[in-house]
Amino acid sequence: MFLSRTVTIFCTTVLILLSQTLCTFGSVPNVVILFADDLGYGDLGCYGHPTSHTPNIDNLAVNGLRFTQFYSANPLCSPSRASLLTGRLPPRTGVWPGVFLPESTGGLPHNETTLAQILKGKGYATAIVGKWHLGIGRNQEYLPIHYGFDSYYGIPYSQDFCPCLKCFYPNDPCFNQCDLYYTGCPLFKDDKIIEQPTDFTKLEDKYIEHATNFIASSASKGTPFFLYYAFNHVHHPQFAGKRYRNSTSRGTFGDSLAELDNGVGMVMQQLQKSGVEGNTLVIFTSDNGPSLRNENRGGNGGLLKCGKGTTYEGGQRVPAIAYWPGKIQPGKTMELTSTLDLLPTIANLVNGTLPNVTLDGVDIGPVLFEKGKSKRDTFFYIFAYADPKYPIYAVRHKQYKAHYYTEGSSNCDFTHDLDCRPTANRTAHNPPLLYDLNSDPSEQYDLSSDPNYASVLKELDEIRRKFAAELDWAPAEILKPSDPNVEPCCNPGCSPRPSCCHC
Repeated sequence: MFLSRTVTIFCTTVLILLSQTLCTFGSVPNVVILFADDLGYGDLGCYGHPTSHTPNIDNLAVNGLRFTQFYSANPLCSPSRASLLTGRLPPRTGVWPGVFLPESTGGLPHNETTLAQILKGKGYATAIVGKWHLGIGRNQEYLPIHYGFDSYYGIPYSQDFCPCLKCFYPNDPCFNQCDLYYTGCPLFKDDKIIEQPTDFTKLEDKYIEHATNFIASSASKGTPFFLYYAFNHVHHPQFAGKRYRNSTSRGTFGDSLAELDNGVGMVMQQLQKSGVEGNTLVIFTSDNGPSLRNENRGGNGGLLKCGKGTTYEGGQRVPAIAYWPGKIQPGKTMELTSTLDLLPTIANLVNGTLPNVTLDGVDIGPVLFEKGKSKRDTFFYIFAYADPKYPIYAVRHKQYKAHYYTEGSSNCDFTHDLDCRPTANRTAHNPPLLYDLNSDPSEQYDLSSDPNYASVLKELDEIRRKFAAELDWAPAEILKPSDPNVEPCCNPGCSPRPSCCHC
């Protein structure tokens, strides 16, 4: 009997170790994308901010690969998120111009293939926690569960589309009252509203709980998983719970950023606890540059010009870190890369099937795993409120960037640089403004009048003309007629709106 029990214990132990080994060293890696909202190039400690408290993200940077020339596909929320998930520029997906509103009837077209769908096709469990912002539609037809995600827990758009009244514990008001004519922020679980209005002082703790439970559950089953954790932090109005209010020397923005950092830390801790850190690719980045209109309660673009909503560097060059112990060597890379590149890179990594459409991303595996060169040498800047009449605002090829059009943004109001403000109307430049971003990332010194750069301007213009002629523009989903009945309400048909939408 003793021998039988010993054999049973031994066999059980072997099975557990085998399960852990398969989970850790399986044929396909787990994938975690940590996507911040409106986080600027200069907001993190590891990117030079002197008072931000971001120890967990900084630790990722120390032990991972930190990018210095990584670009969001667009300087606004909805189009940048569409590009992250599809590997395609916003005109191709129809996610233009601007962003989806609570009453928008459009959304990410269902004929687009997302990264979640590719990974689900390879047997992955898939989940999104946080902000979606790619439409809701009639009968919730555009929520994430219709795009390859097994589960969704979050707010489907930015919290500035809600009449925010309480953002900080215990009872501090929000510093932006936001759009009072909308219903309160709805917290969705899959396609059902479970809380409205959302209590922001407890929101991040709920996000963390769902994200870590998903990791733990998937790991215990030995199932590869894809977690897309799309933070509402640090979009305005900023918010934070009890532990983080007045916890930093950077004020309300710093408190919000510290809570975001804690979310990153808890995800990493769960990966370690579940024994899958060694077989998980983690990507941390931001959807666009910082919103500068809130002054000290806004983000920071560091040495980069302007911010969110513009095609200057501060609008689209964002912090990015890739982490995979034993696979990605720690360090820094200056290779040109983009959120557009994540879909083809991850699809190739798991031997997934790429969609039969034009992709604007490239496989950056050599940058991640070989310290090699990027296959990308060109990047196209498309304005936040895109218009086929002005398809390409700027082009970067190698280290040179040419601005054919420049325009400010309401997200950069009150900044010291008049080029960034909404009063800076669209301006055509002929010849285009020319900058060497390797020596002048702040875009201060225009080289266009220097005859030594005539050949550079000619090459950039040929690249721009060719790409603009080939760029397909899908019908604009954001321009579809609005319908107030689409706006989320947990008590459909109630009155008076919006106050009756409360549960």
